[in-house]
Amino acid sequence: MTIHLTKLAGAASVAALLAGLIAATPAQAEFKLDSRYTDADGDLIADIPTDPAQQIDPSTLIFAYTPVEDPAVYAEAWADFLAHMESVTGKKVQFFPVQSNAAQIEAMRAGRLHIAGFNTGSNPLAVACAGFRPFTMMAKADGSFGYEMEIITYPGSGIEKPEDIKGKTLAFTAETSNSGFKAPSALLKAEYGLVSGTDYEPAFSGKHDNSVLGVANKDYPAAAIANSVMHRMIEREVIKPEQVVSIYKSQTFPTTGYGVAYNLKPELQEKIKEGFATFKWEGSSLEKEFSKSGEAQFIPITFKDNWSVIRQIDEANDVSYNCQ
Repeated sequence: MTIHLTKLAGAASVAALLAGLIAATPAQAEFKLDSRYTDADGDLIADIPTDPAQQIDPSTLIFAYTPVEDPAVYAEAWADFLAHMESVTGKKVQFFPVQSNAAQIEAMRAGRLHIAGFNTGSNPLAVACAGFRPFTMMAKADGSFGYEMEIITYPGSGIEKPEDIKGKTLAFTAETSNSGFKAPSALLKAEYGLVSGTDYEPAFSGKHDNSVLGVANKDYPAAAIANSVMHRMIEREVIKPEQVVSIYKSQTFPTTGYGVAYNLKPELQEKIKEGFATFKWEGSSLEKEFSKSGEAQFIPITFKDNWSVIRQIDEANDVSYNCQ
């Protein structure tokens, strides 16, 4: 199924679009980790503690997937993967249905979460404030990966292009979301001169599925969303493609990053990496859910390289990695 596109914007890179905006704003602090972590090798993620006494080896591993939609949707989707992870690590692995990005970050920071998929926008916060060590993400069979931020409206809303949002309400998801807040805020300001709270009224739905449903049901005149979530909702027939119209589509962003808490024992971290690398997608509950958007494997990534553009978007939005 396809969505009707009235305009495909964003052919130029986000980095290029934001260059002028970043140059015009005061210099921001360089990305750095909270003081409780070290980064001796300069890879921008927390080092594993060298003191074995500071390393943990829990009997039950807690896993959480980013709350882009109702967590109940994903408990079943991840069942086969978690069973595989149990066989590789020799430990019980439990699904933890987090309700918000902030709650997910706090759970890892507090030591209650060991393996996680953090969404694109909250990855830097999770790395800086919770000791998150991302190392993989989902990709299609050909190795391509990512999703686009789209601004959607409904037919007959009177909104045909981004400029038409002026004076109206635009639904975001949460301030930690890349496609649900950070990227659209920066891009609308950089490319169209539209400032949130001044030129349009922001509303926060909490999750991408709430925003998509809100537009489809005409509760919001427009919303900024991750199109991967929208595509899966269409495939599940939660909404019909003709209920929404896309007026802006960005470049491709990295998708959810998966990784571990920094203080797990090194050998356990390696076993968890092995669990991701050796998972067989074909016929699994994970394939059933994520093949709707084309994912078919886990591929290696680095936070330093793959999340460079996201850190730049944070810089343009004057994001502070305050970990209090």
